[in-house]
Amino acid sequence: MAPAREKAKVIVICGPTGIGKTAAAIEIARKFNGEIISADSMQIYRRMDIGTAKPTAAERARVAHHMIDIIEPDENFNARLFSQLGRDVIAQLHQRGRLPFVVGGTGLYIKALLHGLFAARPVAPDIRRRLKKQAEQLGSRTLFERLQECDSEAAARLHPNDTYRIVRALETFEAGGGTISRHQHRHRFAENPFATLTFGLSMDRQRLYERINERVDAMIGAGLLAEVKGLLEMGYVPKLKSMQSIGYRHMVDFIEGRLPWDEAVRILKRDSRRYAKRQLTWFGADPTVIWQAPGRIDEMAKMIDGFLRS
Repeated sequence: MAPAREKAKVIVICGPTGIGKTAAAIEIARKFNGEIISADSMQIYRRMDIGTAKPTAAERARVAHHMIDIIEPDENFNARLFSQLGRDVIAQLHQRGRLPFVVGGTGLYIKALLHGLFAARPVAPDIRRRLKKQAEQLGSRTLFERLQECDSEAAARLHPNDTYRIVRALETFEAGGGTISRHQHRHRFAENPFATLTFGLSMDRQRLYERINERVDAMIGAGLLAEVKGLLEMGYVPKLKSMQSIGYRHMVDFIEGRLPWDEAVRILKRDSRRYAKRQLTWFGADPTVIWQAPGRIDEMAKMIDGFLRS
């Protein structure tokens, strides 16, 4: 019998928005001949730079980054595609003797990449069309409230404006296949193709919220409003999934007169903090995560060294 092929080793650095994942990952990746695979559901979009806090050109020059700027803002993308493309990158890096660092805050993307997704049953097209029409006519929050009633666990992981995932969860339920949460539990992300070491970055919650507020101010100072105006001028409409994300929808609400400037900024900061709280809840449920302060580079490096030697 041929010996089993050794699994590729992967380092994961996850955590909430604004905590310093990029800076920490670059410092550590440089120590281990590594390259970074961005696990951020917004950094995949071209021309959406400031609001997504993409690594700067200087940062990308220090360590190669992958899965950034790969699609247009009006193209469809999901966790399954991320998993497929990300696994191709890991295979290429493994062949070249480079250590993959998966870095980001989109928990579902990371899980899909490392453990796969359950195979959802086909949904009748008329159900999907009906739900999409209801979302357009009644708003995503109405559908979100319906999801809270039939699958509160799924609703707890989603933002009320995340129309795509709300519709997907509702269509699974209405097709008679049970809740999407039950399918996910049954699958339990059962694939395990890689040997992984996962770090979650954390700090005092109040300090994190202060950093997030400061980061929003920095994005605005860097030209977030102009970036969003430019996207609208290029024809990227506000109802796009990409334009409904944090930062972009808030600037659109100001541009289109639904919110005064101070209120748009206040709500942007509030929603960013709430998103960080949801991320901490997601990653906190994973028992494999080793929690570290962002500045503990040497401690994490020692653990990675031991992991690679094992």
